[in-house]
Amino acid sequence: MPKMKTHRGAAKRFKKSGSGKIRREKAGRNHMLEKKSSKHKARFLGSEDVAKGDVKSVEKMLGER
Repeated sequence: MPKMKTHRGAAKRFKKSGSGKIRREKAGRNHMLEKKSSKHKARFLGSEDVAKGDVKSVEKMLGER
């Protein structure tokens, strides 16, 4: 059976941390920023772990399962 191809859209959105967790960027900081407060925009900074329920499907798309 041939190798599974990595889902290229997922590869651009998710990264694996040093401890093996899958990280993602927070949504909402790309456009229409004038009407959002600085406090609101600051919430979108940084990245966070992928939700437990989504880990299996994301790993499959990244070719890790």
